[in-house]
Amino acid sequence: MIAKNKVLGLIIFLLFMSIGSVQAQLYRISLLTCDPGDELYMAYGHSAIRVFDNVNGTDYVFNYGTFNFNTPNFYGKFAGGKLDYMLSVSTYADFITTYAGEKRAIREQVLDLNSEQEQYMVEFLQVNYLPERRYYRYDFFFDNCATRIRDAMDLVLGDQLIWNDEQVQEREKTFRDLIDEYVLRMPWADLGIDLALGAVIDRVASPQEEQFLPDYMEEAFARAEIQGDGPTRPLVKETNVILDFPKPEQGVIGAFNSYWLFWLVAILFSAITFIGFKRKKLFIGFDIALFSILGILGIVIFLLWFATDHSATKWNWNILWAFPGHLFLAIALFSKNLKPWVRKYLLAALILADAAVVFWILGWQSFHPSLIPILLVIILRTNYLYYNISKYKPLKA
Repeated sequence: MIAKNKVLGLIIFLLFMSIGSVQAQLYRISLLTCDPGDELYMAYGHSAIRVFDNVNGTDYVFNYGTFNFNTPNFYGKFAGGKLDYMLSVSTYADFITTYAGEKRAIREQVLDLNSEQEQYMVEFLQVNYLPERRYYRYDFFFDNCATRIRDAMDLVLGDQLIWNDEQVQEREKTFRDLIDEYVLRMPWADLGIDLALGAVIDRVASPQEEQFLPDYMEEAFARAEIQGDGPTRPLVKETNVILDFPKPEQGVIGAFNSYWLFWLVAILFSAITFIGFKRKKLFIGFDIALFSILGILGIVIFLLWFATDHSATKWNWNILWAFPGHLFLAIALFSKNLKPWVRKYLLAALILADAAVVFWILGWQSFHPSLIPILLVIILRTNYLYYNISKYKPLKA
């Protein structure tokens, strides 16, 4: 009788274990990390969440990185930092087809969640997909396709999620360092980004903040652990390569880039300054072109700083050398008789350019390296014009 009871107890125990195993396998939830692509908007990679339902056989991908091109005033909202991104859902097959067509690799990290955590994650995604919840105000560094997934994991697992960030605490990369890693092979895009983004991105990003980049979030998931609901276990229980393509080569700069072009500009202005000094001429047409370009660029920087909701374009000290007032200087230089303020403005422009160099040296903002010759040109020409413009071009009394 005792033996029969033991057998019956064993059967009941195995039955409950079997039921528990089925519950644990109700969903298969994975982080999908996609490699960068050839276009600028693909340059930083992508993250998404895959949810496979073992019972119903459905296989969906939840994607926080989509937006609606039919949004009224789409480009105006994009430029002003007012464009809303949204959570979208597609079939896994469609998602893979898209990235296969773009020849972008995809890696999958299957998460070792228990049944309760899986259910919480699925419900969280379903609620966030409701029409009134799916839209959010996009921020490249702090609220994007990757950070939304990171924040969801923090919410679902709470204190049970241990990121083990101490393993990378000594990395100390700034936000600018991090994004530069992905656009080195796109020199003009790299220059444009450095011109548009201000000193706010020149602080060191914490390991949590690094996860705005999909590759870094993939790395963080790989070292993270779950504690407190049983034996400590890695967050990721299985890693699979879904698509495999070569990554775009980093650090390979095209032949036509700002580095050598700006040095050619510097050589040109050095030559005309030397010739002008010898011949007692200004060659002021070159200055009109130079300060026109700088003034227009300064207006763009000013608008990005003060007239948009972009958080990363604030405190942009590129405005010291690309100053909006330079456009008025260019207009004034057209005149046959210069107004007295022109010479004073040239001294102010010289001081501003010198200040930009000081800001760079002190580390208050990191400027794009190709700008060195442009800063030298501004310092050279403002200095030359300040001391010589009254000699070769009459000033109004």
